[in-house]
Amino acid sequence: MAKLVIGSQIPEFTLPDQNGNEFKTTDVVGKTNIVLYFYPKDDTPGCTKEACSFRDQYEVFSDYGAMIIGISSQSVSSHKKFIEKYKLPFTLLSDRENNVHRMFGVNKNPFLLPGRVTFIIDFTGKVVGIFESQTNIKMHIEEALRIIKELKIPKNDKNSI
Repeated sequence: MAKLVIGSQIPEFTLPDQNGNEFKTTDVVGKTNIVLYFYPKDDTPGCTKEACSFRDQYEVFSDYGAMIIGISSQSVSSHKKFIEKYKLPFTLLSDRENNVHRMFGVNKNPFLLPGRVTFIIDFTGKVVGIFESQTNIKMHIEEALRIIKELKIPKNDKNSI
């Protein structure tokens, strides 16, 4: 399992979202910047704090031309409940087989803490930032926002998703 690094092109993948609809990276790459964050589990204290922090900054990310996407191995129905409970305005993807975790090199070893990694991906699908920390959840949001603000996508670009 090779980890993606800054400068890597993200792999193409398709996963179900919280509504059971297919989400394909090919539908968004070339249209928007992406903040893709992997998190261990829905409705746990750390993951709830992280999701709610992204929720609270959602409009700022959107204004800078970025889409937020969360991925964990929980089911579609678990994601739907999590979104409804905390009024999350962004997409959560279900990676039940951990295939996308492996593609990105995110730890899913049952003997270690599950991966909490945020990838900042530019308009072209290139990784321009990575932040990995189990404990400093706030930094995932701050670091992602700092990098997104540096990218040269016009605010409120009508071509973005």
